[in-house]
Amino acid sequence: MHMRQLPFLLAGLSLSLSAHAANSDSWKIPVSVQKLDNGLTVIVSPDHSSPTVGVSVVYHVGMRLEPKNRTGFAHLFEHLMFQGTPNAPKGVFDRAITGGGGRNNGSTRPDFTNYVETAPVSAIDSILWLEADRMKTLDFNEKSLKNQQDVVKEEIRVNVKNQPYGGFMWIDISQQAFQKWENNHDGYGSFKDLEGASLDDVRNFHRDYYGPNNAVLAIAGDVTPAQGFALAKKYFAAIPKRATPPATDFSEPLNTAEKRVEQSDTLAQVPAIAAAWKMPTRGSRDQAPMAVLGELLAGGDASIFYQGLVKGRELSLNIDSLYGLTSPWEFDGPTLFTVFALYKPDSSANALLAAMDEEIAKVVKNGVDAATLKRVKTRMLADWYDTLESFLNRADTLAKLQTLWGDANVANKIPALIEGVTSEDIQRAARTYLTVANRTVIDRKLAPKAAPAPTAAKN
Repeated sequence: MHMRQLPFLLAGLSLSLSAHAANSDSWKIPVSVQKLDNGLTVIVSPDHSSPTVGVSVVYHVGMRLEPKNRTGFAHLFEHLMFQGTPNAPKGVFDRAITGGGGRNNGSTRPDFTNYVETAPVSAIDSILWLEADRMKTLDFNEKSLKNQQDVVKEEIRVNVKNQPYGGFMWIDISQQAFQKWENNHDGYGSFKDLEGASLDDVRNFHRDYYGPNNAVLAIAGDVTPAQGFALAKKYFAAIPKRATPPATDFSEPLNTAEKRVEQSDTLAQVPAIAAAWKMPTRGSRDQAPMAVLGELLAGGDASIFYQGLVKGRELSLNIDSLYGLTSPWEFDGPTLFTVFALYKPDSSANALLAAMDEEIAKVVKNGVDAATLKRVKTRMLADWYDTLESFLNRADTLAKLQTLWGDANVANKIPALIEGVTSEDIQRAARTYLTVANRTVIDRKLAPKAAPAPTAAKN
């Protein structure tokens, strides 16, 4: 969920793209890492092809770690991070960055909250000062809290309550698929929980999760590692580390019985379905095969599901897929591979599921031919390298991978993980994870139209 503007896509963040293109089939991103004495991990990825920089600060806290009875609090807190500090009152952060030709944004996910900026390199001191300033403390006051509670509630109205389908393919499906509260509660939050958040909640959350030892700072672009590390020390080194709450075990096994839920939608024009399967754990041998399998089945117009369900049998109007709220590489707890489709009124959820099962069974039995596998991998690699071309996306990706995997260099390992997937790996992933027993389904039907009010009889 792109919390400040869009429902769930972190997109449109780039100001300028790097002109650095890969000269071969592989491209190694330069990655230098240092940890400051206060625990802040700093990453620098130099690229002098453009006089710009991308900066990302990722905190290892998200919706999974927000307080119970405070659903949506991690998201609310992300908004509060833009409301000013004692040194930089409300509005200074945005004006300082956009006034110099830059952009900034932030988003909340289950396992992290990220804050990003991109600007001419001349603005890097200002960006880092501002980020360090709000890492130290915020301007905690009732007015800002009430204002942002109202902003988030309005965002929920616009993006969920008054939208066709209302994010059921990522909000509701998680509530049905997972058992533990950390994984299944609504990260957007209930109005009651949001309104119940207090200034003490805000202060404690910043104290517990927004210290330097729970953060990663990444800088990509027109700086050297020496320059980047020196700037990080200049602005962040004096911030003391803070104790973080003990880690929570939110792991869950695969599901053992299919769950089917039917919902109604008063705003939708056609019915829809969301079918979700629990994913393999991060870093497991099946993570990359499952990522390639997801692309094979539902990654665009050439995918198996699109060709079979949309074009072939004409059961659905579209096929889209998502991995929770992130990507197949950026999660640190249970997540889902979800297929979302609008279907024709003369079709049905049962027909779509039967067709999906049939296509999955073919993959389990026959695997995937070499030409198709190469095409799928090539598309995934192209998308990966294209993402890393942008200095902002590169900084953000490196910071997230360092936060979740403990290793920013995973960015350079993912292409090999993709390339190494075999047809047998894909068969194993399909056989293990894309089972009926591990599946959760929501069938979003059209709500019955209200009958027109009776017309008064004329005398």
